[in-house]
Amino acid sequence: MGMAVLAARTGGALGAPAAAEGETLPGRVDFPTHCPAPQEAGLPPADGPTTARIAVDNPAPQVGDTVTVTYQVLRTPAVNPVGGELPADSLTPTGRILLAGAQSGEVTVVGAKRNDPVPAGAALPAVTMTGTFTVTAPGETTLAPGGYTLHTSHGLDLDTTCTADAGSAAPVSARLTATALPTANLRSVFLGAAQGRPGARVKVTAAGFPPGAAVTVAGRAGAAETADRASATADGLGTALVELPVTDRATTAVIAYEGAAWSARQGSGPAAYTVVDAAPPPSSGTQKVTATVEPGVLGMTQTGEDITLGAVSYGDGGAAPGRIGTVTVTDARGGPAGWSLIGKVTDFTGPGGIRIPGASLSWTPRCVAAEGSRSTCTPGSAGVVGPEGALLASAPDAPLVGGTFTIDATVTLRVPPYTPPGAYTAVLTLTLS
Repeated sequence: MGMAVLAARTGGALGAPAAAEGETLPGRVDFPTHCPAPQEAGLPPADGPTTARIAVDNPAPQVGDTVTVTYQVLRTPAVNPVGGELPADSLTPTGRILLAGAQSGEVTVVGAKRNDPVPAGAALPAVTMTGTFTVTAPGETTLAPGGYTLHTSHGLDLDTTCTADAGSAAPVSARLTATALPTANLRSVFLGAAQGRPGARVKVTAAGFPPGAAVTVAGRAGAAETADRASATADGLGTALVELPVTDRATTAVIAYEGAAWSARQGSGPAAYTVVDAAPPPSSGTQKVTATVEPGVLGMTQTGEDITLGAVSYGDGGAAPGRIGTVTVTDARGGPAGWSLIGKVTDFTGPGGIRIPGASLSWTPRCVAAEGSRSTCTPGSAGVVGPEGALLASAPDAPLVGGTFTIDATVTLRVPPYTPPGAYTAVLTLTLS
């Protein structure tokens, strides 16, 4: 098992542009609104339709992704509340976006103080507000415009708050469909001995199973199971301990799995085991000469301890790139079992406890087998690492495996726009089995 600390840094600033009034865009909706004027203005309430639009930067996120939402008020019945002309850049908008469906709740959005001069009594201009939220559930989520407040600062600080008329359902302006994060199979099996005579009882540890799961431990010869079999129930930590009597001389490996039969999704990779033939020597006066090649171990080393990712600008957000420390896997077991190297990462924690989800980190693995190795090395798929884990590299089962393998990966952290400046740190854990 290996661990590395990853760090990313944000800084700089950039404002968001506003949408043009009357712009024809997908997702435009109208809803009736009631906009009481500030008491100090001495004006009657303004009632009428609000034309709005909501857009998302990623309509097909995964659970754990951060989505940026934009709320544009393209037309409002609210009017200039000050006694004369409202100067440029003195209007600040805030609002709410309503979530429903797979995920419910509200998203607060804020706009920049940016407007052209508004004549006395004229309608207030179009505004653009942005915000972010974290996707917490798979499925379709709808986004509808909620109330908004137009704050003017000229002489007096005045708030004009517009809300949807009572009894009017908020119209859906945007949708996104989230998918669940892929989960890695972390089931594994470890043997107390790698060889023994027929009938030997082998201590087996099956780990990484759901607590309370019924676990079958069985012998295997190639892709077929042998007659050797035992069962146990996984404890609260997902571990099952059994003694497996190995009597079938065809057994070359031991596996563990849930359900009626082994599968790649619910079973462990095989652990190599050798049955040592105990047949008596012939009685003709000849002697049987036996030499034994002792199996070695499966292990790994990693260069470096910390990984420093590139910096991104505050406001822009974007990709913070980097590379993991090179991992060297050595397989000297000599059996038929392949291996897999899994990585998982915690959330990134920054100043004041602010977090960037671990699911925002993705990688592109690379794996090379040294010359003379018996096994091939396959890199994992490019994609999300996340707290659930992802495959970095693997070697398949084969009649005889082994070798030395060099593994590395480029990594990229997606930093949301307007993430507060500072250093954000997470822990990447690599597990070989």
